[in-house]
Amino acid sequence: MVFEYEKNRSWVENLTLVMQLGLTMAGSIAFCFLIGRFLDRWLGTKGIFIAIFTLLGVVGGAVTAYRQIKESMPGVKDNTENNSKP
Repeated sequence: MVFEYEKNRSWVENLTLVMQLGLTMAGSIAFCFLIGRFLDRWLGTKGIFIAIFTLLGVVGGAVTAYRQIKESMPGVKDNTENNSKP
């Protein structure tokens, strides 16, 4: 059985987007967690920076994932850029 890309293109592209979003979220959270862990060890605190930076990682990953979804949707315009026109 041979995989026919053109026949299955839509779900393959959706699968790659979902995988990219998952890796984006996981990477952002893990990176910020490690920064928080380093700061907690360096400053001798007990988890405050891990909590703060993990939350920042969740928010940052969500914003990045939102932008990736928006870029992948054809025909969707961002109206926030030109709202200042009279």
